[in-house]
Amino acid sequence: MAPTESKKRLALAIIDFLGSSLKDGTLTADDAESIEIAQSCIADTFKVDPSNEAAVKEAVGGQSLANIYSVYEKLRNKGDSAGPSAQASSSQQTKPGAPTPESDKLKSEGNSAMARKDYTAAIDLYTKALAIAPSNPIYLSNRAAAYSASGKHEKAVEDAELATAVDPKYSKAWSRLGLARFDQADFHGAKEAYEKGIEAEGNGGSDAMKRGLETCKKKIAESTRGAEPPADAVDDAAGASRGAGGGGMPDLSALAGMFGGGGGSGGGSGGGMPDLSSIMSNPMFSSMAQNLMSNPDMLNNLMSNPRLRQMADSFGGGGGMPDMSSLMSDPNLADMARNLMGGGGAGGAGGAGRGQ
Repeated sequence: MAPTESKKRLALAIIDFLGSSLKDGTLTADDAESIEIAQSCIADTFKVDPSNEAAVKEAVGGQSLANIYSVYEKLRNKGDSAGPSAQASSSQQTKPGAPTPESDKLKSEGNSAMARKDYTAAIDLYTKALAIAPSNPIYLSNRAAAYSASGKHEKAVEDAELATAVDPKYSKAWSRLGLARFDQADFHGAKEAYEKGIEAEGNGGSDAMKRGLETCKKKIAESTRGAEPPADAVDDAAGASRGAGGGGMPDLSALAGMFGGGGGSGGGSGGGMPDLSSIMSNPMFSSMAQNLMSNPDMLNNLMSNPRLRQMADSFGGGGGMPDMSSLMSDPNLADMARNLMGGGGAGGAGGAGRGQ
């Protein structure tokens, strides 16, 4: 007996679920070969083509098998646990989640509570409405908004996911799912939600949905730049973090002062010797010396610099210490100093704020 069209769609949904489980990290790369074999066997047995994107999309209705199953798990016991109010109104419902006058009244009261920012009351009223119409996507979406407003982002995601699974065309639920995931710093998940919301809206999507999508894209771009901060953060780090530690720029003025720099005066006497014990105990100079000794090419480049040769000749001829602050203003020498001290990069980018 050949598989029915319904079973073929289920087979495609299973193949899609297996593939997404590799992509989202549920399974590891070590499982990839086994998953590919399983996908191939299912495709051959049920005579389906998993590369046919249109067929896969039709099979899962724009959702994933995991989301579809989560709806089943959340709703399978609702009929028993909804209480007498739900049972009394069941004869009035034409399908699961269909609103009744009583549930719509509760929803309206919940909306009023939201307007006055009484989120606890709003959640309670939407919950009572859902007891009558357990899978109503509007009630779920509204409660997701109330959860988000009260900082309960995990619950907001759960309600919004359920709302989008019940009605994939309800764009407002996608928008609330995008916001809830964004608040959890799940920027990739939020981006996917906004993209599906734009698709559900049609005509290129609303301005609000597109702004949400762009905000997610910016956050993803920021996170993929790694440890390199934006330019303004580098400037701040240079002003706030001195020395070779902390990832900021090395304090070249401190290096000059260490050698008695600043107008060619060392330790207050014109051109005097620097305090060598102070220099050798300075961690910045110690780091520079270690880098220099471990890199002969860097040493050769250093000694070939005409400014440093001039300094060495002057010092050897009894001319006293040169003006180190002036030397450090030479960009080539400044760059050498940064390399010697292992400097250059600042720490990670600043803390992320809300994008909306």
